[in-house]
Amino acid sequence: MKMNMILMLLGGLALFLYGMQMMSNNLEAVAGDRMKSILERLTANRFLGVIVGAGITAVIQSSSATTVMVVGFVNSGLMTLNQAVWIIMGANIGTTITGQLIALDIGTIAPLIAFIGVAMILFVKNKKVQYVGGIVAGLGVLFIGMGMMSDAMIPLRDSKQFIELMTQFSNPFLGILAGAGFTAIIQSSSASVGILQALAMSGLISINSAVFVLFGQNIGTCITAVLASIGTSRNAKRTTIIHLMFNLIGTVIFVCICLTVPFAEWIALRTPDNLAAQIANVHTIFNIATTLILIPFGDWLAKVATIILPDKKEETSDTDKWFDELSSSQHVLGISTIAINNLKEEMNEMLSLTYENIENGFKAIEQGNPELLREVSKKEEAIDMYNVKLSRKIAKILTIEKAPDSIKEVKSMFEVIGNIERIGDHAMNLAEYAVTMQEKGLKLSKDAHKEIKEMRHICLDTFTRIKNISEGNKQQVLGEVTVLEQRIDDTTEEYRKRQTQQIQEGICDIETSIYYTEILTDYERIGDHMLNIAEAYAGIK
Repeated sequence: MKMNMILMLLGGLALFLYGMQMMSNNLEAVAGDRMKSILERLTANRFLGVIVGAGITAVIQSSSATTVMVVGFVNSGLMTLNQAVWIIMGANIGTTITGQLIALDIGTIAPLIAFIGVAMILFVKNKKVQYVGGIVAGLGVLFIGMGMMSDAMIPLRDSKQFIELMTQFSNPFLGILAGAGFTAIIQSSSASVGILQALAMSGLISINSAVFVLFGQNIGTCITAVLASIGTSRNAKRTTIIHLMFNLIGTVIFVCICLTVPFAEWIALRTPDNLAAQIANVHTIFNIATTLILIPFGDWLAKVATIILPDKKEETSDTDKWFDELSSSQHVLGISTIAINNLKEEMNEMLSLTYENIENGFKAIEQGNPELLREVSKKEEAIDMYNVKLSRKIAKILTIEKAPDSIKEVKSMFEVIGNIERIGDHAMNLAEYAVTMQEKGLKLSKDAHKEIKEMRHICLDTFTRIKNISEGNKQQVLGEVTVLEQRIDDTTEEYRKRQTQQIQEGICDIETSIYYTEILTDYERIGDHMLNIAEAYAGIK
């Protein structure tokens, strides 16, 4: 193989993959949040589920991304395992659209398509139009890369060694193994099918050999969902098992068909002069037929997955390692969905710790109990760790997320955790005041104790509403928190005036008053941060 041929092949492959990535990213930016919303609200109707799965995958051009999304929804409890079955079936149908586009053979006008897309990106300021331009440009680049690969591989038709290698794929086992392995490496069945079509158009592989490679590619695409399921719930892992079972069963069925009847020849008769169309048609028939066969057995697939992976007590997983593995994936939409759900869970844990520290911080002063400082301090360390960990995760999500609504949501999360961390600091201050006052023998008056009890009650009432904000009307909760925050401001002013009067009357110790002033300051700032959290939550779905 000559060097220029290798360079041309690599260049074509690079353009093909980059074009596909451009299309996927911009499609996700345009329609990603809508796709997520559709999946979240999915009913239990199996036919609707198949249609939705096929439609979404056709739009985002990645069955892996759709399946990864489904893994995330099942993991977070937004979707049942049985609902996931229908989406996965539909996703396998939707992924065939890329092969059908390639089969259209519009490579001659590919440069024009790419030029139109680039012009839309450069000369139109509207963001949505730029995203559409990115889709068009990606399509053009994909076809240019496809043409380069096909042209680069034409000389290989005269290579005896390469021809011998390709003929080996007529062996079903070797063909399936090759297809599964290559697709698992590049993590995209659409891309691997496109490369297979390029080989066919160059005359390097026959339809009889290509079908077995194609079946293997359907199996290999499951690797992305498998990786995404690491560290998730049992049901989420079962979702990937269902995806794998679907393709394995389909492969077994179609291998038997191909070995008993001239299936490949029948397909070739429809488009005898277009090998790319032949491969695309086999891909489409494989997934539609397998779906039709397995639809009646969807619930059975879910039960088998449960048998294969039964319930048991799971060991604590390394979520940070899992998150790092996810963030390196190319399937942005699916990954960000799982990552955002994971962030919400950890953020709720951070909220619970902070709630406990607010309560214990005020109790330490009320009871004059310095022992509570140790408990508050321990939880404060955990809160700080959550802040650092979640901030890093958010930074990673922002580097891969394209959808504007999701970016806004993640930024709102960043505001939330920042304010939670500051509340934790104020709770720590309260516990430290209790210790210092105990050491110095300073005691608050009965009136001050009543006021502190009232402060604790208002803060916890406000924080309880924030903790439950995801379960109710966020705007309504925001209104309630706004009222309570104003109450915190009003009581702070009232207590300060009363303290000033007591100092003037000489019935209040000056040093004790200083600490009480600090307590009031922390109380007021806790209220400010809780309002900030409620406002930020209003921007989170």
